[in-house]
Amino acid sequence: MVRHGAAPKPVPLPDNPAAELLAWYDRHRRRLPWRAEPGVLPNPYAVWLSEIMLQQTTVAAVQKYFSAFMTRWPTIADLADAAVDEVMKEWAGLGYYARARNLHACAKAVASKRGGRFPQTEDALLALPGIGPYTAAAIAAIAFGQRAVVIDGNVERVVARLAGIDTPLAQAKPAIRAFAEELTPRRQAGDFAQAMMDLGATVCTPQRPACALCPLREHCRAFALGQQERFPVKGIKPERPLRIGNIFVLRTAEKVLVRTRAPRGLLGGMTEFPSSKWRNAGASQAKESDFSVAAHWRRLPGRVEHVFTHFALRLTVYTAETPSAVAPAGMRFVAIADLRREGLPSLMLKVAAHAGLLEAPRQTRRGAFK
Repeated sequence: MVRHGAAPKPVPLPDNPAAELLAWYDRHRRRLPWRAEPGVLPNPYAVWLSEIMLQQTTVAAVQKYFSAFMTRWPTIADLADAAVDEVMKEWAGLGYYARARNLHACAKAVASKRGGRFPQTEDALLALPGIGPYTAAAIAAIAFGQRAVVIDGNVERVVARLAGIDTPLAQAKPAIRAFAEELTPRRQAGDFAQAMMDLGATVCTPQRPACALCPLREHCRAFALGQQERFPVKGIKPERPLRIGNIFVLRTAEKVLVRTRAPRGLLGGMTEFPSSKWRNAGASQAKESDFSVAAHWRRLPGRVEHVFTHFALRLTVYTAETPSAVAPAGMRFVAIADLRREGLPSLMLKVAAHAGLLEAPRQTRRGAFK
């Protein structure tokens, strides 16, 4: 068992409710494309792929991406043989693009060094690219039946309410882990982990939890207090800093100028429209002269806004037309009709829509289109 720092002594439970939760899961489990049916051995490749995709992303958003990956690369050997650029394009729109680069690196490591088989223990899984403590525990439990403590956002909420942990979430994680350790059974740890996730996603929801349907309500401290929505206790979130910049959409009748970002860092390896550096708000505003291509640039009304994990971004969009499709060094012209196949990240889809190249994307939790 992998331990992550010192944890307080678990809160003793008069009766471990795992059996009640597992019985509920047998009746109410969600049917998900990566989840094995009862009595069927899980596919470790599918478990791993889904867990990487689900990091900081909703089940609804992941399902079509998972199906597309499994159709195109049905085994880890297939994924390992794929070009990383193709993997990045298939991932486009799912966000947090370092996951895609690590996904490909992990596939290559498993295929070349482990004969295409995932290790079964948390320690060995942690040695693979892109697999952290949560993902290692989830794969070990769900794919291989190891007793591992699996804690995602849904599980944190369920445990915080069950135990009535009256500490802001950022500081409560050791207590949550200790309580979850006490709850986790030695057998059916994978089913238990998925049951806790399903309970948090469908019953013990952030707002207005359906406590009347909860198999654990008799064990729940928050329910006994009548204060379910107070838990987990939220700390004060620091305000995201705002960055600003200009972005340039240069087009011919049928093509538009793009470039590929550096392979490392934010949106690494993704296709983008050229832009100025993103400055902290309050710094001197970029100008169209910051772009090396001389053209009759027109500033579009409004701005494109996007929210990343650590900062918010506001871009002013400039457009221009050129009769020549000769691209500057490090850039290229692509057909406007093929833009979606370029694998544009969500931010660039918003820019393309703002410039009238594509239909506006639906709003996502990672950013707003204005």
